[in-house]
Amino acid sequence: MRNLLVFITKYNAFFLFLIFEISSLVIYIKYNSFQKATFINSTGKVTGSLYAEMDVLSGYLSLREVNDSLARENARLRNQLKSSFYVDTLAKRKVDDTIYKQQYTYIEAKVINNSVNRSNNYITINRGSKQGIGKGMGVICSSGLVGKVVFVGEHLSVVQSLLHKDSRFSAMLAKNKEIGYIEWADNLDPHKGFLKDVSNSAQPHIGEEVVTSQYSLFPAGIPIGKVSNLKTRAGGYSLNMEVRLDVDFSKLQYVDVIINKFAPEQATLEAQQKKDE
Repeated sequence: MRNLLVFITKYNAFFLFLIFEISSLVIYIKYNSFQKATFINSTGKVTGSLYAEMDVLSGYLSLREVNDSLARENARLRNQLKSSFYVDTLAKRKVDDTIYKQQYTYIEAKVINNSVNRSNNYITINRGSKQGIGKGMGVICSSGLVGKVVFVGEHLSVVQSLLHKDSRFSAMLAKNKEIGYIEWADNLDPHKGFLKDVSNSAQPHIGEEVVTSQYSLFPAGIPIGKVSNLKTRAGGYSLNMEVRLDVDFSKLQYVDVIINKFAPEQATLEAQQKKDE
């Protein structure tokens, strides 16, 4: 208390000036209608701005509660959707390849499990043998090549992703049709692959598209990626090209499983050929 009295005594002139200044402003505004209206209008704007900022702050602080409420409501609504129940029927669409006279059937499937950060990555989809899925079928998405089916259950299947050390698919340069094979770079980068054993006469360029060839599990021309770097194998007989993959495997939600009606016949003939060799 003593220190407070000393402080007031020391700065008494300043406090008196402040009191007189405030008093004069109050009297000036109170007894002059124009200044009074201006003051009220100004304070109204300031108060309104403060209330708006407080409302934004209050809304931000309550976001977690709102999000939890929305999540509960979404869960309730999803449980009422038809997609929440298992459906045996599914839509198939057929595509006729007029060049190679092959017919393909595409079965839509939803990704229910996926990995991208391992040496051997797999994808689980919600379709199985009951829907016509078989081992060895190719899998694509809207962006391009995904992998092939390796395990099949009655209602679920497992796909060996392109991001797997044993994955290898016939591929070609889209411009000059020079054929090689595509595989993962195997450096835990889910965006990088290699197109290997392409003829040294191909003369590819950076940015050229790489697609599936007619010798793969897939229809020719399915996107794979774009050439991002060129490397020559020792001896100079072929080219190995680094490819920036088109598919973002970390964001896969839906895929298409390809049924090639000639695949069983081709597999049988090629198996007989191997026996004769």
